Amino acid sequence: MGVIVFVVFAFAVVGLIHLYLWKRLVRDTTRPGPWRRAGTIAALVLGVLVPATLIGTRVGQWWLAWPGYLWLAVMFYLIIVLVVLEVPMLVAKLALRRKRASAPVPVLVGAGGPPVEPPTLDHQPDRRLLLARGAAIFAGLTAAGISGYGIRTALGPPQLDRVTIPLARLPRTMDGLRIALVSDIHLGPLRGRAHTERIVQMINDMDADVVAVVGDLVDGSVEELGVAAAPLERLRSRRGAYFVTGNHEYFSGYQQWVDEVARLGLRPLRNERLEIEGLDLAGVNDLAGEAHQDGPDFAKTFDGRDPSRPVVLLAHQPVQAREAAKYGVDLQLSGHTHGGQMVPWSLMVRLEQPVVSGLGTVDGTKVYVTNGAGFWGPPVRVGAPPQVTLVELNSQ
Repeated sequence: MGVIVFVVFAFAVVGLIHLYLWKRLVRDTTRPGPWRRAGTIAALVLGVLVPATLIGTRVGQWWLAWPGYLWLAVMFYLIIVLVVLEVPMLVAKLALRRKRASAPVPVLVGAGGPPVEPPTLDHQPDRRLLLARGAAIFAGLTAAGISGYGIRTALGPPQLDRVTIPLARLPRTMDGLRIALVSDIHLGPLRGRAHTERIVQMINDMDADVVAVVGDLVDGSVEELGVAAAPLERLRSRRGAYFVTGNHEYFSGYQQWVDEVARLGLRPLRNERLEIEGLDLAGVNDLAGEAHQDGPDFAKTFDGRDPSRPVVLLAHQPVQAREAAKYGVDLQLSGHTHGGQMVPWSLMVRLEQPVVSGLGTVDGTKVYVTNGAGFWGPPVRVGAPPQVTLVELNSQ
């Protein structure tokens, strides 16, 4: 029942958004006739395209991905620009109305008769039409420009970020330990093998001690994406490559992917901990696993741990640090947020996650969140470029 309510609500929201776009971009900018009919049909088609894409890509209809997700991005920025324009548009309309009300009415004086008002043409509708068209053109060009920039950023190579994080309990012998951190690769309808190969090459060039892949590797089954993920077997590191599940693995046949990444040479950390010289490296399952009886189990992960040893935890979602802090975790490495992916969506992400991008602290535990190397949904990144991070640990 909950799923049905959510779907109905989501469809209603999509419908209302497209109704608003139709009003501002079609009805307000055209007169009754063929152009308005064509715009109305386009609005209906695009309104249907959104849910068709979200559903179709989940059942293998990947041809919907490019048109559907691109429209999602343009739609998102159209809504933002048009809403921002509502205030100046209202002010302009009020100014036109006042101008009309204050204009003197010319009269003609007939020979020997009373004054006669000449026939007048009401130019207000033409002015309102011109105003609406100007706003629509501005909104369309702005949304297209931002989306174009975002596409170029999202499809380009991830940027390499380097961050040094001091840990008080890190022994001197582990000073300078380097962890290549990557998350949210999102192999799927819009990203394939070439994407994986580029990321693997970036990580190998780091010459890191540890590789950490912290979830959301895929958006599809092993059968669909096994070839795309295959380059992961070429990952190189001195002390191993490790993997924890993200929420999207639970939409994609998580157990098959756990087995597949293990076959490719990455060790899945499934609510478990291992020792790397003077450091404990731990990993917990994603919160989405709770619906599959495969959720995070911090008690199991840290059972019998030596409290004098520092702990680095791999966990897909930053919010998991609230539980990790109860077990004295020194540093949590996460992804999930995409850095917000599309400004100003990052403001919404902050309502759910305590850290959206970069280094923060949650209840005394340091949390570093990478933007992720891929994207979900629209192939667009604005204000949050794709990222692979080299984390260097220093003793204090």
